[in-house]
Amino acid sequence: MSPTGRRWWAAVAAVALATLLPGCTRDKAQPNRATRGAQGDAVVAMARDHMAKDHLRSVLLRVTVDGKDVATEALGESLTGVPATTAMRFRNGAVAFAYISTLLLTFVDEKKVGLDDPVERWLPTLPEAGKVTLRMLANHTSGYPDYETDPAFQTAFYADPFQSWNYDQRLRIAFSRPLVSPPGTNWSYAHTNFMVLGEILAKVGGKSLDVLLREKVLQPMGLTHTTAAGTGAIPEPALHAFSSERRQVLGVAAKTPFYEETTSWNADWGTPTGASETSTIEDLDRTAIAVGTGRLLSPSSYHAMTDEHLLGFGQKLDTCVPSCFTQVVGYNYGLGVVRSGNWLLQNPLLGGYAATTAYLPAGKVAISVAVTFGPGAFDCEGHYANASDRLFREIGASLAPNDSPPPAPPPATPC
Repeated sequence: MSPTGRRWWAAVAAVALATLLPGCTRDKAQPNRATRGAQGDAVVAMARDHMAKDHLRSVLLRVTVDGKDVATEALGESLTGVPATTAMRFRNGAVAFAYISTLLLTFVDEKKVGLDDPVERWLPTLPEAGKVTLRMLANHTSGYPDYETDPAFQTAFYADPFQSWNYDQRLRIAFSRPLVSPPGTNWSYAHTNFMVLGEILAKVGGKSLDVLLREKVLQPMGLTHTTAAGTGAIPEPALHAFSSERRQVLGVAAKTPFYEETTSWNADWGTPTGASETSTIEDLDRTAIAVGTGRLLSPSSYHAMTDEHLLGFGQKLDTCVPSCFTQVVGYNYGLGVVRSGNWLLQNPLLGGYAATTAYLPAGKVAISVAVTFGPGAFDCEGHYANASDRLFREIGASLAPNDSPPPAPPPATPC
C-alpha cells in the first residue's frame, strides 16, 4: 500500500473504514481481571473479537472514564512466541499533530503569534506566503500540495523505507506541483502543512521542535514514554509490526504469500523534523485526556482547536483526490485533531502500525487502542484498514450509547 493509501485510511477512517474477513490469531493475553469489573471485561471481549475479525497480531488497549481505569490490556503477540505487553512502544504518527497544534496554541496564548498570521513572517519564499496563515496550516486549508501523494516520493519511499527524509527534500517534492486550490478555499489533507508549521514553531520558540514539544507539551501532559527519534529505531520494549503493503511495488503476485517486518521503517517522512515519535498505550490515554480537555490551553484556544468550524466546508477536486472532501459530522478537522460526532481523536496508520486515541468531553471517556496486523489483514494489493478505529467505535458505543461515535461504513470486499 502506498504512503498515500496508508495516511488516507488514517485520515478518513471516521467516514471510510473497511474490515476484512474473520481469521484465526493466536491470543496471548495478560489479563487485568483483579482490578476491572464487568464493564472492563466487556471491553476486553470486544478486543478479542476484533483480533479474529480483523486479523490482528496484537491489540494494546486502555480505557478510562473520569480518569479511572476501566480496562488496560495487551492481547496477542509482538514476535512469534513473545506476548505483547502494555509497556511496549509503537509509532504514534499523526498523534504528533495534536501536540504540534497544542504548541502553536500555547504560543498564541503567550501572545507570540496569532492564528491568522501569514507564513511570510517566517518563511517568505513559500508559495502564497502572504495569504497562507498558521490556522490554514493547522486545519489543512492552505491549498498546499501533499508531498506524500507525489508518485516519485512513493516510489522512492518503498524502494528504501529505512531512509530519512529531511525538510528540504520534502519541500522540493511538495512544490514541484502547483497548489491544489487557492489558500482558504478548500480542505485537503497534506503532510506539507504540518511540516511547514513545525519549521515555523521552531523559529518562534528559538529551539528545535523536539525540544519545544518535550518542554512545553509532552512533559506538562505527563507523557513519560513519548520520545522523538530521527531514525527508525523504537526504544525497548518495542511492539513489532509487519505488513504486506510493498507487494505491488515489489511485483509480488496477488496469490503469493508476502509479509515482512516493518518495525524499523523510518517514519520521519510523515511529521515535521523532530516530531517522529514513539509512545505507549498509557501515554496515549494521557494524551486523549490532556488534548480532549484542553488542559494546557486557554478556553479560547481550546475552542479554536476543537470546535466544528469546518462542517460543510470543502469539496472534492481533481487536483487533490483522494485527500479533499466535504467535512461532515463523522469527520471534520479542527486544529490538529479530528472531530467524529462529539469525540476528539487522532487515528494514525503507518508501516504496519495503527492506533486511535479518542476522548468524549461530555462523558470524560478516554479510549486508546494500538494494533498490529496479521497476514490476513491485507488484501490482494497490500491495502489494509485502520482496525484500531473500528474497535474504538465499538467500545465508544458501549460506554456512551447516547453519544456514540458515528459508525463505520460496511466492510470492503476482501481479496
